[in-house]
Amino acid sequence: MHPLISVAELRERLGEVHLLDARWSLGRSDGHDQYLAGHIPGAVFLDVERDLTRHGEPHEGRHPLPPDAALAAAARRWGVRQGAPVVIYDDDRMLPASRAWWALRRAGLDARVLDGGWQAWLAAGGESETGEVVPAPGDVALGAPGDAGIIDTGGAAAWPEAGVLLDARVPERYRGETEPIDPIAGHIPGARNLPIGRLLADDGRFRPAPEIAAAFDAVGAGEDAAIAAYCGSGITAAQLALAGALAGRDVTVYPGSWSAWSNTPGRPIATGAE
Repeated sequence: MHPLISVAELRERLGEVHLLDARWSLGRSDGHDQYLAGHIPGAVFLDVERDLTRHGEPHEGRHPLPPDAALAAAARRWGVRQGAPVVIYDDDRMLPASRAWWALRRAGLDARVLDGGWQAWLAAGGESETGEVVPAPGDVALGAPGDAGIIDTGGAAAWPEAGVLLDARVPERYRGETEPIDPIAGHIPGARNLPIGRLLADDGRFRPAPEIAAAFDAVGAGEDAAIAAYCGSGITAAQLALAGALAGRDVTVYPGSWSAWSNTPGRPIATGAE
């Protein structure tokens, strides 16, 4: 199934799908307030920090994945029922929704991201409602993917030996010219830079699939390559995985990303261009 759903299709299927509002961005804590002020009718708020991450040690990065059982419990708390398709949206260029899509798809859920998010819904004249939606507990049974589709710091170090490791951060962070968050600037040795911004149009939507495929090809991540991705803390890497899915590329994610690598003593640091 296509990982994106259009506003037009969602409006036709509004009563059939389970909606999740994933408004969040790094350094912003008002996602829930924004949700309460207005959301797509029936949407349940998904807390990215609480539901899609767990508290970890520095060497695990800022946004380590929650245990499989915790994610399954969250999905039931959101009211997701067995067999119900899920649609996720946000208001930040589909970034947090991509993390939710990736985490839930790993666990076997039929999940899609609303193309263009909240802004596209409003621009098309979509209805909205205010206040909290408190659903009855769901009965969905998620799979337990364990380590499927992810790599740890050791795996990220070894990946460039036989595959293509993509760094989704902006070029200046990749080159080590600036680092606004993590303790050390630079990139994982052997990684290639594919900033997520190259895959998005000015309105925050993904570029057409052929353009995304061409961007992957340009950094050596062709159809036959073993591809893995990282970013600052594992959120944008999931968006790169969604972009890959649009272009027919299977992307493994390093959830710890640079926040884990740069907090692991002894790991080498590369700077400059590739």
